[in-house]
Amino acid sequence: MRILGLDIGDRTIGVAISDPLGYTAQGITTIRRKIEPLDIEEVRKICESYNVEKIVSGLPKNMNGTLGPQGEKVMEFCDKLKDSLNINIEYWDERLTTVAAHRAMLEADMSRAKRKKIVDKIAATYILQGYLDRLSK
Repeated sequence: MRILGLDIGDRTIGVAISDPLGYTAQGITTIRRKIEPLDIEEVRKICESYNVEKIVSGLPKNMNGTLGPQGEKVMEFCDKLKDSLNINIEYWDERLTTVAAHRAMLEADMSRAKRKKIVDKIAATYILQGYLDRLSK
């Protein structure tokens, strides 16, 4: 079963996919957001090409655990995605995933320009890997 991981932002959507056995997550792309129907279509194409059965979306929460405006935007987009694709969507607390992604890239001595291009894809990988790790326990 393939699971898709998403890191949904205002300008981009980071995308990661699980291996067929659901053990590891790999970042595959970053979707540059245009308009919502096109964004949904891009996710649909990826889901079809990988035979995705479930989507895990990062849910941005405030550090105190409450849901802020960005979290509400993500849930609204995911509701539209679920209606359009008819695929189950679960949420994963994404607090600090972007920070962890930046830290990993800094440790790899990546340039700022390269980090900016792939940070959302890496964050999506962290979101999906966290979800997969919880499933395996």
